[in-house]
Amino acid sequence: MASLTNNPSKKAMRSPTGSGSQSGGRTGSSSSSSQTVKFARRTSSGRYVSLSREDLDMSGEISGDYMNYTVHIPPTPDNQPMDASGVAAKAEEQYVSNSLFTGGFNSVTRAHLMDKVIESEVTHPQMAGAKGSACAMPACDGKVMRDERGNDIDPCECRFKICRDCYMDAQKDGGICPGCKELYKIGDYDDDGGGAPDFSSGALPLPSPGKSDRRIMKSKANPNNPIDPNNNKSLLMRSQTSEFDHNRWLFETSGTYGYGNAFYSGPNDDDDPSSGLGQRMPDVTDKPWKPLTRKIPMPAAIISPYRLLIVVRLVALIFFLTWRVRHPNEEAIWLWGMSIVCELWFAFSWILDQVPKLCPINRATDLAVLHDKFESTGRSDLPGVDIFVSTADPEKEPPLVTANTILSILAADYPVEKLACYISDDGGALLTFEAMAEAASFADLWVPFCRKHDIEPRNPDSYFNVKGDPTKNKRRSDFVKDRRRIKREYDEFKVRINGLPDSIRRRSDAFNAREEMKMLKHMRESSADPMEPMKVQKATWMADGTHWPGTWAVGAPDHSKGDHAGILQVMLKPPASDPLMGSDDPNKMIDFTDVDIRLPMLVYMSREKRPGYDHNKKAGAMNALVRSSAILSNGPFILNLDCDHYIYNCKAVREGMCFMMDRGGDRICYIQFPQRFEGIDPSDRYANHNTVFFDGNMRALDGVQGPVYVGTGCMFRRFALYGFDPPRATEYAGWFIKKKKKQKHRSSPPPPPHPDDDPHHHNSDSHAFYADDNAFDEDLSVAHMGKRFGNSTVLARSIAVAEYQGRPLADHPGVKHGRPPGALTMPREPLDAATVAEAVSVISCWYEDKTEWGNRVGWIYGSVTEDVVTGYRMHNRGWRSVYCITKRDAFRGSAPINLTDRLHQVLRWATGSVEIFFSRNNALLASPRLKLLQRVAYLNVGIYPFTSIFLVVYCFLPALSLFTGHFIVQTLDVAFLVYLLLITITLTCLAILEVKWSGIGLEEWWRNEQFWLISGTSAHLAAVVQGLLKVVAGIEISFTLTSKSAGEDNEDIYADLYLVKWSSLMIPPITIMMVNIIALAVGFSRTIYSEIPQWSKLMGGAFFSFWVLAHLYPFAKGLMGRRGKTPTIVFVWSGLIAITISLLWIAINPPKGAHQVGTGFQFP
Repeated sequence: MASLTNNPSKKAMRSPTGSGSQSGGRTGSSSSSSQTVKFARRTSSGRYVSLSREDLDMSGEISGDYMNYTVHIPPTPDNQPMDASGVAAKAEEQYVSNSLFTGGFNSVTRAHLMDKVIESEVTHPQMAGAKGSACAMPACDGKVMRDERGNDIDPCECRFKICRDCYMDAQKDGGICPGCKELYKIGDYDDDGGGAPDFSSGALPLPSPGKSDRRIMKSKANPNNPIDPNNNKSLLMRSQTSEFDHNRWLFETSGTYGYGNAFYSGPNDDDDPSSGLGQRMPDVTDKPWKPLTRKIPMPAAIISPYRLLIVVRLVALIFFLTWRVRHPNEEAIWLWGMSIVCELWFAFSWILDQVPKLCPINRATDLAVLHDKFESTGRSDLPGVDIFVSTADPEKEPPLVTANTILSILAADYPVEKLACYISDDGGALLTFEAMAEAASFADLWVPFCRKHDIEPRNPDSYFNVKGDPTKNKRRSDFVKDRRRIKREYDEFKVRINGLPDSIRRRSDAFNAREEMKMLKHMRESSADPMEPMKVQKATWMADGTHWPGTWAVGAPDHSKGDHAGILQVMLKPPASDPLMGSDDPNKMIDFTDVDIRLPMLVYMSREKRPGYDHNKKAGAMNALVRSSAILSNGPFILNLDCDHYIYNCKAVREGMCFMMDRGGDRICYIQFPQRFEGIDPSDRYANHNTVFFDGNMRALDGVQGPVYVGTGCMFRRFALYGFDPPRATEYAGWFIKKKKKQKHRSSPPPPPHPDDDPHHHNSDSHAFYADDNAFDEDLSVAHMGKRFGNSTVLARSIAVAEYQGRPLADHPGVKHGRPPGALTMPREPLDAATVAEAVSVISCWYEDKTEWGNRVGWIYGSVTEDVVTGYRMHNRGWRSVYCITKRDAFRGSAPINLTDRLHQVLRWATGSVEIFFSRNNALLASPRLKLLQRVAYLNVGIYPFTSIFLVVYCFLPALSLFTGHFIVQTLDVAFLVYLLLITITLTCLAILEVKWSGIGLEEWWRNEQFWLISGTSAHLAAVVQGLLKVVAGIEISFTLTSKSAGEDNEDIYADLYLVKWSSLMIPPITIMMVNIIALAVGFSRTIYSEIPQWSKLMGGAFFSFWVLAHLYPFAKGLMGRRGKTPTIVFVWSGLIAITISLLWIAINPPKGAHQVGTGFQFP
């Protein structure tokens, strides 16, 4: 049985009030009030005991437990360590990465120092729980401080091993080393003469430019150079940021925006004493300007006939409907009436769907230009990107799938120091937590392997399942050996992930049994009643032998799915700013020489949940990620992915960044990538690929105001998510007339920083939020900041930083709202405990109370399709979006191939559309900034489910026609047939041309048509009913997660396709099929045995019945399952419904000339 150490762990605990007011390392807000500090200790049972200082001093009963316990406040602006702050900064960041932070409403924030995160050994120095030497201080169980490579940091020349807490104790006691009893000396104590770097300024020092860089600068220092002091030309001519000229300010003040900008304050070169302050660095403005993207119009030979055919079909529809209205069927006026109403609605629905497709376009990016502009002068000048992955239930969303997604993100081809990955676990499950820790551990091998051999795709499961020659285009001779080694490690990784449920259960059972034994021993010693039941909670235990603060397997107060504390763990701390090259490490058995082994920052987050609070499902989880990431990394761009959508193209982030950083990119709110799916059956029976929508509709909207947001695979501008308007917005008078452009932001960038300030750091005054100047919102003042964003001043100060860093380069006259080159080359600040504590406070369940989160800020609440509403709100404020289709698919995911799961997925989407129609998000109420065609597209989003009502009626009309012997027209007139033929031909030609410009196949188009009728007669109809119930009766709609698990047959990847799971959604299409089949038999029999056969009416009804049955063929095939596994309930329901409808029709309209037999039959 596992045992626990008797040495107490060290942790600092902060109240929410304290953490909310103190400085965060990412934004540098100053502490405005005294911080409340709680002292606590975790006992051997895993419980927390909180005591005041007086209790610690006066209590003799527990003094022994606290004999060696020390509490420290992490360094803040009011509490700084002594001069040797370089070691302290590293130690603080190591402490943060090894601590599990918990907290929430009306509770303190605890930093639980974890010696062990997972059962397996951790080797990467960035990861929590990485191995290290033990502290040499007596009775201390801590680990010594480590550098980026995982080597021990010895702060003294005597090489005395000391941990972070003991080192800070020694600093406060006079800075005397416990080993040699002398003052700490941070100097040349390493064997190679190097010393510990100094982080006293909160930033890493920049490397000196090489001689080649200096030669470049000298070659540009000529009389024609506008920076030469003898040249009277001002750099104002080249500044495109309007009122304030940053380049001129840099020259006159000898300031710097970082390595790679106009000036660089570097040390003098021995070869050239004049190369020092004011030396010229390579400037992107010296190169010919090139666009990062280009717009490719559709060929006129395709788009012109396409638009003409739309007009022709529209005219044909008008003539056809006019003829139908003027020629009613007097013999069956009811049949004619129903048909004409349905046809009028279908025409209206077709117009809503077709008109937004008038302006399809293609786009292309230039990654080489992106590299030249942002990465040609040393450190990358690209903005940071925070990637969000959300999961909620490890049973329906397997941890292995999520772990593979995380691995593909960590291996993405983007500057490592600019990338941060956040995983939101809305279920608070220990299984997900340990699976992510295992993924972080395996990334130590997987990510460098991908970089070394340029692996695609970088999801290990997908990579090892790719069919074909893996050595194709691989140039290194050791590829086969490395791949074999990684494959073995990945197989072991999968075994560990799949074995986690049993491992956690066995571990918890062992610790719970130990607790029961302790309780039984205590009862015996206290002479308690042996018949009294023991009150021992069945807790879930972590790998370090303590209680998991999230959801337990056996629910308990504060430990259930809807009731647990907020949890935040920095699993991979932020990497160093400069590349860290690997070596031929025999422990890894792979040579990573000259390969960057750094990993992006990885953060696990589970927001606080409490009973009585509306947590707003996925939208609430995403908003919690927005706030916590703003505190920790504050990337100006956010990419959100579902847990089963992984990065298939490692350069996908760069592709999206081309649009954001190009001219006009400051008006783009998000970049939507198409969704591509794996594991779909070859025939795509239920149109899971949905290519008509992703390659047709979305590409067409890109030519208007931009595609709609579809929930995943989308890169957001953080500033747009905060609910602000774009820098410039166009308004329209009415629906057709372009009115004018409005300047929403001030044209000048933030005021210049003070020379003593670092303009790249988040604590720079130049990036403060000038709410009093109404910089971004005329209606937002300092007094209203808390009402909109909450009471976190750190979060509020980060807004302007994200806005500034998200601007494109001011390297072209068309860039009116840009930033100078080189502004983002400085390293980010190290994390500290105060910053993480602030991040925990903003994910508490009460934080959004009386704020505009979910109403204007972040993901919008109130709809199960929060994605569409969120995108609509941005477009409604005047933002644009872009559709980015890459040559290699950017992302790939899974989709439900089972009929029932697919119908429930469509039901949720359609229900959200009905909610949108009955809400203020209806496009009819949009602002003048929404373009006409974009308004029509959003109007169609809210209206399309209502087509199901008319579609169901129209699918029964052929059967009614065959039953009665009447048709929707009195006679098959020539004009009717001509109009019908013209409409059919134009529809076919439109489909062919749409296939041409969108790139989809005819079979995919036909599958889409089939599933349109299947979903329209089942899920869409149910969505209308549910939506009306919610609007009229207030009945809330609940939905379940789409399962990502496989079917029963593990050998068949398409096993789910043949599963038949009964659902009430199947009743309408089954009824339609059975009634039409019976009607065909009845109509054919009547015509044959009638005295005067009316073949024209039979052919009309039979043609439309076959049309209905042909569309429902995939549905019928899905009901058959495989090997005759169709549930009996399907046949029972089908027979009962068909018989009931037949009897009902006979009772309403008995056959003419029929005579009663016996007593006859009377329908009840």
